[in-house]
Amino acid sequence: MISLTQLREYMLKQSEKDRKNKSVQVTGETIDEALRNASIELGLPVTKLKYEILQKGNKGMFGVGKRDWTLIAYEAFLEEELANVADNFISDNIINAEEKKDVNGEAFVKLTHDGVFLKVTKPVGKGLVVQEKRALEKIERRGVVKFDVNLVAKVVRRAEGRYIRVGEFDYNPANDSAMSIDILEMEMKSYIEVSAPRLGGADLTYENMVGILKNNGIVFGIKEDTLKKFEDYPEYNMQILAAEGAKPVNGRDAQIVYYFNTDRNSIKLKEEDGRVDFKELNLIENVVAGQVLAKKIPPEKGEEGRTITGKVLPAKPGKDINIPVGKNVKLSEDGTTVISEINGQAILLNGKINVEPVFTVSGDVNLQTGNILFLGTVIVKGSVLDGFSVKAAGNIEVKGNVGKCILDAEGDVIVHQGILGKDGGNVKSGKSIFAKFIEHARVEATEYVYVNEGILHSFVDANKKIICQGRRASIVGGRLRASEEINAKHLGSIAGTETILEVGYDPASKARLAELDSKLVPLKKELDEIELNIKTLMNLKKVQRKLSEEKEEYLEELNSKRIDVQTQIQVINTEMEDIRSHLVTLKKDGKISASEKVFPGVKLYIKDSYLEVKNEFKFVTFLLEHSNIRITKYEPIEEEFKKRGVY
Repeated sequence: MISLTQLREYMLKQSEKDRKNKSVQVTGETIDEALRNASIELGLPVTKLKYEILQKGNKGMFGVGKRDWTLIAYEAFLEEELANVADNFISDNIINAEEKKDVNGEAFVKLTHDGVFLKVTKPVGKGLVVQEKRALEKIERRGVVKFDVNLVAKVVRRAEGRYIRVGEFDYNPANDSAMSIDILEMEMKSYIEVSAPRLGGADLTYENMVGILKNNGIVFGIKEDTLKKFEDYPEYNMQILAAEGAKPVNGRDAQIVYYFNTDRNSIKLKEEDGRVDFKELNLIENVVAGQVLAKKIPPEKGEEGRTITGKVLPAKPGKDINIPVGKNVKLSEDGTTVISEINGQAILLNGKINVEPVFTVSGDVNLQTGNILFLGTVIVKGSVLDGFSVKAAGNIEVKGNVGKCILDAEGDVIVHQGILGKDGGNVKSGKSIFAKFIEHARVEATEYVYVNEGILHSFVDANKKIICQGRRASIVGGRLRASEEINAKHLGSIAGTETILEVGYDPASKARLAELDSKLVPLKKELDEIELNIKTLMNLKKVQRKLSEEKEEYLEELNSKRIDVQTQIQVINTEMEDIRSHLVTLKKDGKISASEKVFPGVKLYIKDSYLEVKNEFKFVTFLLEHSNIRITKYEPIEEEFKKRGVY
């Protein structure tokens, strides 16, 4: 919405532009002489003119160096007139009217060499209207006797807020109001002091005061509002700030805005349901490749200042700085933006922006570190304690033990000691898992699981091989599943502990198959119920020939729901069929091997064939032959897996 003030300012500028288009360039020995020449050329009184000095005059010395004043003169313009025009043309619908307080109307009298002028303003809100008597008193108080009473009454009645000539007086120029000027503070301020006019003398108008200031070389920072106010509310014999220069504003230095937390000591606790989770400390600033890490805000030129006499005061431009870039980051082509080249941790090290692909925990993962979530590789020099989690987009390497916690890596999981799950730990790898031992844990690897001391009472899945070979390498209890092979020194225990070993299929695919099957059962049941309800309503429609509006809506709802459930069942059946096709096409049947002993209590599954071991075997490999499990001489681990070793 446009405001009245904005419109007035616009009109003021346009009017000023129009006035200057009707201007003349004149010269004279003095400013007054030049203005008289302009008055003749423009056909306007001097009081109606404004001007700008193009060249200052100089009296010279003995006629040497004499120079006339050169001005551009044009018709003056009154803001009050413009305001009245704006008021007449502006619709209430496009103005945000500001709340105004109650203000009384006022009457102002001004004496100039052109006569006696009266201005009356309208009240605002519940303010009082100016009475004719009040205006007459103000005129008579100035010693004026020659004025038009009827015109005064008309001005009071209209209250247009502009000066109207209502009479004349015996003008005596010697008694005019006078103005003195002081220029202070290195030409940055100018104070005026105005004396009151004596009998027969004229008041100083706004135009007079501006003209006097300009005659004294003051051309910048003139406080027009102050001078206009003085015209209506004169304050005689007082120092008034009439002009003020503008100090230079130095340009702001270039700045770097960081889009990651640069304070590694700050902790942001996560709150959920009103409780603070002290395990979620958010100490790692994860970033991804292509992410913007920082931007430089260029330096500013600054704004030059100006004295009241028009002298330019230069400003100092802001200082530029280089963006400090370190490892695994790059600058944009324009050199203003820092971009990460890899996934990892953004840190500010020695003033440089770096992205580290590895996050190292110097001790244990505990309450001091909180849970770890990192878009790179995590190295834990201690252990991962119970109840904590470490998740990484790269590898996870733990120098100590892994307790009842969660480890989830897109790469390898390497545990230098053991995984002690306590029937609750869960370790998952997008590649392979290496550990000294696994006890009472759930372990899942997309490729291989390598253990050298034993797997005890655990659930272990590998999409390729589970290898447990070492001095005391045993698999006892639990359930192990692998697509290609399970190979250990000992399988089962002398105590006959139930140990389930399955090979010949993709564990992840089979698990997904079971999950989908569990979803399919309730959907089929729901579909049967829907079909039954639809059949009932259709039979009712045949008998009654027409169903109620409510039952028709219900029938439509059932038909829509039937389509939705049928679609869900179709999607699940398609996925299950794809998984079954994948399992059938697996090239290897899979094998289970023991380099020393297999104890009774071990249950073997190779594809769809089953064998329960009831006698002890030594140095054997179990293979699938014609849908039966055959026992043959031990087939050692392939040489390439022996070379990999276990941590």
